[in-house]
Amino acid sequence: MKKFFALLLTMAMSVSVLAGCGGSEAEAPADDAAERTTFTVGFDAEYPPYGYRTEDGDYAGFDLDLAAEVCARNGWELVKQPIDWNAKDMELNSGAIDCIWNGFTMNGREADYLFSEPYVDNSIVYVVRADDTIQTEADLAGKYVITQAGSSALTALQDEAKADVVASFAALDEIADYNTAFMNLEAGTNDAIAVDIGVAQYQLQTKADKFRMLEEPLSTEQYAIGFRLDDQELRDTVQATLDEMVEDGTFAEIAANYADYNLDKMVCLGK
Repeated sequence: MKKFFALLLTMAMSVSVLAGCGGSEAEAPADDAAERTTFTVGFDAEYPPYGYRTEDGDYAGFDLDLAAEVCARNGWELVKQPIDWNAKDMELNSGAIDCIWNGFTMNGREADYLFSEPYVDNSIVYVVRADDTIQTEADLAGKYVITQAGSSALTALQDEAKADVVASFAALDEIADYNTAFMNLEAGTNDAIAVDIGVAQYQLQTKADKFRMLEEPLSTEQYAIGFRLDDQELRDTVQATLDEMVEDGTFAEIAANYADYNLDKMVCLGK
């Protein structure tokens, strides 16, 4: 009799487990874009004019304005998530953020991310103190150059074509953010910054008497939005919305708000 009841208990538990597995499979979430209610954008909060913290503690910038319009058109809540730029891959792959949208260079990274179409033509430039005698890249020999860790400027300087140039520097330092880099430059700790032109123009707009930009760019590239490789539907939804914004003029209107930094001339989506 005990064996009989043990057999019944075993069968009941087996049915329960099977029913549980079946229920779990049936309740698997639908594809991301269709069921989405929020959209979490990872960005560098010290990367003006693309993303930065305002005096009242909010986050603003060209890329965040674009993301806000994309969310409004899709019925999503925009979540602005500041990240350590050097940890951007971990943030994205862990699911903490849905995309990297903040002056993110696509060139050379195409195998690692699912990118939107490029939307900004960018240049990497050198910025020096306004009263310095440095005029060209060759003049940086023996000088202390700084750039952001994990940035496309650092990647450009690490290119084999720039090996001799970098070898001529007294040092190439890396720092967590460009705001600190500009403070170091102003203080004389470093002699030049390798930086994206949009960030350089933002600083020059407020401190034209302190800094100037060398005429010859270090390199040219394009910005795009970076998604996880398996987020095709989300990427396509965001891209389709951006295309609509280009078509109805909203994209150009947002870019015009940043004309002081020449962003209205740098955008390339739809051109």
